[in-house]
Amino acid sequence: MSFNSDFSVPLSSDVFQQVKAAAADLSLETYVVGGFVRDHLLGRKKEKADIDFVTLGSGIELAKAVQKRLPSSTKISIFKTYGTAMIKFDGMDLEFVGARKESYAKESRNPLVEEGSLQDDQDRRDFTINAMAVSLNEVNYGDLIDPFNGLEDLKNKLIRTPLDPVITYSDDPLRMLRAIRFSTQLDFNIEEASRTAIAKESPRMEIITKERIVEELHKIMLTDVPSKGFLLLDQLGLLEDILPELTALKGIDEVEGQTHKDNFYHTFEVVDNICKTTDNLWLRWAALLHDIGKAPTKKFNKQVGWTFHAHEFVGAKMVYTLFKRLKMPLNEKMKYVQKMVFMSSRPIVLAQDGVTDSAVRRLVFDAGEFVDDLLTLCEADITTKNPKRFERYHNNFKLVREKIIEVEERDHIRNFQPPVSGELIMETFDLKPCREIGQIKEKIKEAILDGIIPNEFDAAFALMQREGEELGLTIKKI
Repeated sequence: MSFNSDFSVPLSSDVFQQVKAAAADLSLETYVVGGFVRDHLLGRKKEKADIDFVTLGSGIELAKAVQKRLPSSTKISIFKTYGTAMIKFDGMDLEFVGARKESYAKESRNPLVEEGSLQDDQDRRDFTINAMAVSLNEVNYGDLIDPFNGLEDLKNKLIRTPLDPVITYSDDPLRMLRAIRFSTQLDFNIEEASRTAIAKESPRMEIITKERIVEELHKIMLTDVPSKGFLLLDQLGLLEDILPELTALKGIDEVEGQTHKDNFYHTFEVVDNICKTTDNLWLRWAALLHDIGKAPTKKFNKQVGWTFHAHEFVGAKMVYTLFKRLKMPLNEKMKYVQKMVFMSSRPIVLAQDGVTDSAVRRLVFDAGEFVDDLLTLCEADITTKNPKRFERYHNNFKLVREKIIEVEERDHIRNFQPPVSGELIMETFDLKPCREIGQIKEKIKEAILDGIIPNEFDAAFALMQREGEELGLTIKKI
């Protein structure tokens, strides 16, 4: 890993020059700190830059002075309660805060804050790699201030706290999740003292809001290899309290010499697999939760061995409970995850049994616009270590995908709308709203899905007339 310790290029940009000039006008000692410094040293490029400035004085006053130097359309948000200000400029979020020191009450992660020095501000940072600062002052412009050897920790790929880790994690337990998240994002190790402290202080997580926990889980989920983060959560004693549905999948039971796979580790293989093919956060969540129904449905049968009957149905209901407990959105995103979990075995059965047009039509009808996502999930679910079996399963799914394209081009089932509307049925048979209308529509839908008639108006209208007559309805005379 190579390090870019030269800050002359970014600091020569207009935004830094304007902050430097504004700070000089106000005689405020000012530094850029945190993630920007870390990511520049690592050579990480992000789509959107978040840059934190700390000043020995009022961060709000400095932000106002900087805003005046930028184009008149530049927006500023001031948060007096926290003594911070945010400027959005040229695709960047610039945050300004006065240097401070913090103390914590046992029952809250919200600190008592008072003005402090740069050293105080660096002391309060979560990790050494986030505690480095770069001077924006004329006397030492561009110098790296690194009191905790954060640069060495970057080189050694180590997550370490500036101060006593027990105090650091106890003061703000969210840092436990942040340690795991950074470890996952950067592929760093958490130092042993921190691992011990996290395991010891894990009960303190109860003071963290569900929303903040989920925010960190999302960031772990959006990494290249989320399994690293979730396994760390488990090893350090956090996962069972956050996602007990996952830890319930642990272990392999044996009865009369018959075993089943460990669905806990299988789940993380599936998540890592799907991350190679999609950035869809909610599809990744579906991969994480696709087997949670297996723990409550696991049974042993002497004739067939271990079974997990209806685990998809049970798992889909558990998704709602989980989302509600974690205060995740109970909207279309939750329904999407439920649908993926509920249907997660359907394409697998198709791929094993051979692909019929009727089965494909029903799959596309039920999955609708998400059929491609469902197949992506099922392909990620192939974790066999047998290379021939692995290739065969993937080839089968390839056939399913080809069949879907073929059937969809011909029958237009995706986002299905019946060729004959309820209003037309009512008009044809001179009906008011009644049960027979639904019966006729259902017959037409089933006939299309079974391939008895094409998905076309004339064929559907003719079937409507026949079904109406069988129900004893009379076509209205014109």
